[in-house]
Amino acid sequence: MKLITYDILKSLGLAIVFALSLISCDGILNVDPRQSIDGFDALNTPENMEAALNSPYARLRSVSAYGRNLMAFGDALADNGLATNNSGRLLNEARNQPYSHYTHWTNFYFGINEVNLILEAIPNIQGTPAVSTATKNRWEGEAKFLRALFYFDLVKTYAYLPGINVPELDKGGIPLVLEGVRTTDIEKALNRQTARSSVEQVFTQIYTDLENAIRLLNDGRGVQFASQTAAKALLSRVALYNQDWEKVVDQSNEALSSSRGKLLEGEDYIAGWRLSVHPESIFDLRFDNASESNGVNESIQATYTTIRDLENITQVGGWGDFIPTPVFVNLMGISVTGSGPTLAITDRGRDIRAFQYEVGPGRVANGSGRRMECIKFASKNGFAFGDNIPVIRKSEMLLNRMEAYFHLDQEDLALEDLNFFKNARGLEEVDLGGEVLLAEILLERRKELAFEGHRFFDLKRYGRDIIKQQGNVPFTDFRILANIPQAEVDGNKNLDQNAGY
Repeated sequence: MKLITYDILKSLGLAIVFALSLISCDGILNVDPRQSIDGFDALNTPENMEAALNSPYARLRSVSAYGRNLMAFGDALADNGLATNNSGRLLNEARNQPYSHYTHWTNFYFGINEVNLILEAIPNIQGTPAVSTATKNRWEGEAKFLRALFYFDLVKTYAYLPGINVPELDKGGIPLVLEGVRTTDIEKALNRQTARSSVEQVFTQIYTDLENAIRLLNDGRGVQFASQTAAKALLSRVALYNQDWEKVVDQSNEALSSSRGKLLEGEDYIAGWRLSVHPESIFDLRFDNASESNGVNESIQATYTTIRDLENITQVGGWGDFIPTPVFVNLMGISVTGSGPTLAITDRGRDIRAFQYEVGPGRVANGSGRRMECIKFASKNGFAFGDNIPVIRKSEMLLNRMEAYFHLDQEDLALEDLNFFKNARGLEEVDLGGEVLLAEILLERRKELAFEGHRFFDLKRYGRDIIKQQGNVPFTDFRILANIPQAEVDGNKNLDQNAGY
């Protein structure tokens, strides 16, 4: 029997009943063999270390992570899209129902535990010939990049962000756990009662991990792996959320000057989305075969569109559970006529990004009719529902930099970046200043990163209310924060549940 690569019983204090329910008769856990090795107790060879590193990467592909939720919920919980009720998925998230929120807590803390075990094992790796320092540096750098990404996606979801909170609802950050636990350490796992660290402490740890990753890594591997540029780009994003504007500029410049990823313009930008690996990708998720796909029900393609194959857009494939709102379609400059079976696009305006939206065939058997759908992630890998997903793109770096320039009172540089970006997307230049300039920067960010998981957090980091036809959500509402899994709270007397749950 294989040992689980997420072979932690509980990284923070999972409820005992949950932990025990995962244990087999001989005290080990089961897992898909493709994501497993002979156990984290056996991390003593280069082969086992390489296999172990695959597991935290694989976690990012899950439905709870970038395989769907961390992409789709960023718009479902915000104001860019509507749930169609074709399958019922994302309906409650689009309505901001309590408990219908992000769900990656357990998955990512398992991933953090895996990373911690890997980091602890690296100094003791044996091999013939001896493992090189460069190889050990790569292992450590990739592991620390992944831990930083896990912690960042947790803290931005389950806690308020630096400088923006609701004091009466604020319970602090999230638990920081930097020591691994094995399945053989049952007593240690069940007794660990880690409290929430402050948001500042969590961001400090993320900075430390990314700065170490930058020092340890190069860009020698493919974009599906952590790299020096990916660490700089992620640090740019983290610094943006931390309102650390000078670091945003520095790290954005570093990422933009790198040869990893290419900033696309005009028609090349649309063509880039049809390639198996997006040319703008600095870090992406790789779906190598159909067995790794999240499938017709829950993949990101199936979530956004009913189109199975762009070569034949009348062929029904996915569910099209989540589509752009009429307001967003108008922001993109798209004009339509008719409705239902007669719905058609009459004009796409000047913005090249309008070609990322198409009228799908709908689910006729479901009676849903034809709707405007997002085709950013329509199948391009040779098999349906398995697109490689860009997690960090080159364009984001330019958007991060122009926003940081604005907050550094360098409006001339912010405007220069904004107009360069508008030209790249086929739009006219503007001459703006003050809050109107910021609004335009954030509008371009909204359009560029739509359906890529950013919109909810862009509203959150500015403390703005969510205005949507399904019902507004004030920033002071407890639903801005996700609920921590109750089993975690029940099993850890030091872990406070978020207010309202």
